[in-house]
Amino acid sequence: MQITSKNYIVAGASSGIGLELARMLMKEGFTVYGISRTPGPLEGEDLYRHLPHDFLSDEPLPDITADAAGIAYCPGSIVLKPINRVTRDDVNKAITLNATAALWFAQRYLANIKGSEDPSMVFFSTVAVQSGLPFHAAIAMAKGAVEGLTRALAAELAPLVRVNAVAPSLTDTPLAAGLLNTEAKAEASKARHPLNTVGTAKEVALVAFHLLTQYKWVTGQVFGINGGLGTIVR
Repeated sequence: MQITSKNYIVAGASSGIGLELARMLMKEGFTVYGISRTPGPLEGEDLYRHLPHDFLSDEPLPDITADAAGIAYCPGSIVLKPINRVTRDDVNKAITLNATAALWFAQRYLANIKGSEDPSMVFFSTVAVQSGLPFHAAIAMAKGAVEGLTRALAAELAPLVRVNAVAPSLTDTPLAAGLLNTEAKAEASKARHPLNTVGTAKEVALVAFHLLTQYKWVTGQVFGINGGLGTIVR
């Protein structure tokens, strides 16, 4: 019997894109189980359930007994260094947080969504995987693994579960604050994009929201939302 669930499980719902995604889901009446180190701005909201976890740790993921309509893994990192300065620790942390933890997250909560009416998973990549960008070696490696995971799980879990990813360019979130914290940096970042702007967390989260809740004939895709960077040439 298929279950019409009103729950979603969102890793990284306390900040940035994950926070905006959680807000969109809650606005539509869904309960969000948010997994992150801290509860963030949603603490105390009626439709929010916070479960503490550090995705860089070896601790087991928290138990969730409720059925869910979908899951989204939003945690990420920005590691920008020239190749001669990249350390083993940089690479290990980037791969663990962005890719390995996403795999364990999907494995852990697959049972929660399998019986739902239209179960779905969403992961996050980066424009730097398909568009070679300098100083992005560690993060491009890690997010490249996410894109491989997305397609592998889409193939394995079809036709029961849809699996897709979103690949944004630079987005105005707390994670990217150091790249946008002066007018000069912000203007330079905008100028690199053909649309002369950087992304917002709401814009990126909206794509993930539709993938989770509405695009029922889409799986195995990586959706670029990048202001034209790496897609068109001016």
